[in-house]
Amino acid sequence: MLSWEYPPLLVGGLGRHVHALAGALVTAGHEVTVVTRQAPGALSEEYAEGVRVIRAAEDPPSVEVTGGDFLTWATAFNHALTRAALHAVRSAAAHRTRYDVIHAHDWLVAHTAVTLRDHLDVPLVATIHATESGRHQGWLPDAHNRTIDEIERWLCAEADRVIVCSEYMRDEVTRLFGVPVERTEVVRNGVDALRWRARPRAVTAARATYAGPDAQLVSFAGRLVYEKGVQHLLAAVPELRERFPRLRVVIAGDGPYRKELERLAGPAVAFAGFLTGHDLTALMAASDCYVVPSVYEPFGMVALEAAAAGAPVAVSSTGGLAEIVEHGVTGVRFPPGDPAALAGAVAGVLADREHTRAMAWQARLRVRDDYNWPAIAAQTAAVYAGARPPVVTTAALEQLIATASV
Repeated sequence: MLSWEYPPLLVGGLGRHVHALAGALVTAGHEVTVVTRQAPGALSEEYAEGVRVIRAAEDPPSVEVTGGDFLTWATAFNHALTRAALHAVRSAAAHRTRYDVIHAHDWLVAHTAVTLRDHLDVPLVATIHATESGRHQGWLPDAHNRTIDEIERWLCAEADRVIVCSEYMRDEVTRLFGVPVERTEVVRNGVDALRWRARPRAVTAARATYAGPDAQLVSFAGRLVYEKGVQHLLAAVPELRERFPRLRVVIAGDGPYRKELERLAGPAVAFAGFLTGHDLTALMAASDCYVVPSVYEPFGMVALEAAAAGAPVAVSSTGGLAEIVEHGVTGVRFPPGDPAALAGAVAGVLADREHTRAMAWQARLRVRDDYNWPAIAAQTAAVYAGARPPVVTTAALEQLIATASV
């Protein structure tokens, strides 16, 4: 597996996805090597939870990312990643083992993935977690945006199978990149429900930190970029405060849009920074409503994580979110980019506590039953198997030759 992020280096949900999938595949009996980026203080090679992890250090000189243009950095990163991956290949060959499939996660590892595919002569599977066009609502303003779009198109064309996380994303890669439907597979993201069970003491502490005992606590966690829609949540706060004067809103996360969001926020809003582990789980579990206001969301794994933590969820009805949250049953939905509708949905969650508790319980059951990693690992392994060409036995080959001779 190739990924530009992996614990302890996490930027968004992709790293958590790859980590959980790799571990679940190992538990199912597969041998998995993840080649990723070096994190400060992390070992360059180790076995972690049964997964062989190889981390590629960035080459000097360091490449500065400016204006959102990752291309120069990504090119340098792929050189380092390719060398680290070839080291893994040589090591495996020395032990008389070989890799059966390359699994690339998003465009940032595309060049390494295709190089390895050609070097090893094995199938290439690519998971497209999001698209550049989708992140920008179909507008590709600069040259680097258009180049990323082309790299995504190229990766999809080179891959034997393309995995997407929702029917929405299947439609997107088919429409944007012309990927045949029969070459795409929907494998939804998963959640380790036990990992998102918060400790009672931590929940109490989070509640005391962010809201008083009589206050309503609304939260969001994610990368602070435009497409996550936090600006619409902030725009809804005044209306919510009219109904719930003691309302508090916590924004957890960081990103390039943070300063602008802080400018838009009022005194009832706190920015908690990037939270991980028990701190994030505790915030979710302490919340009276967890909001996912995205304008673009291929899947929306964070909504499932919040549900697993026990938080009632309110999500925009866009992308994968519309598929994973059943309105009025496992949460509530509202139109994306509509602060008034967002305020109405959240107010309904805060006002009807009995129905809200029932929805939160149903959501937690749905996560446990439908989004568990063992099942998702099995589906992914089936995609790997389908990507490999059929094995032709000697007997079958002789029969084919005999038939052709006749």
